[in-house]
Amino acid sequence: MNGRMVLERFPAGGPRGSWPAEEFAQARRREGQTVEVVMDLTSDTFLVVVGGSDRAE
Repeated sequence: MNGRMVLERFPAGGPRGSWPAEEFAQARRREGQTVEVVMDLTSDTFLVVVGGSDRAE
């Protein structure tokens, strides 16, 4: 994943969908980390990742 590290994993099949991952990511952002939530289709999980991004911003 281009130098990115997974901080936490959340099951996609949960009753709240991506909300737990988004809430976790928001708390990390408040701490000053640059994180994003991505979907891992292979494992059917939402991942909160930190580190280099290959997206243009």
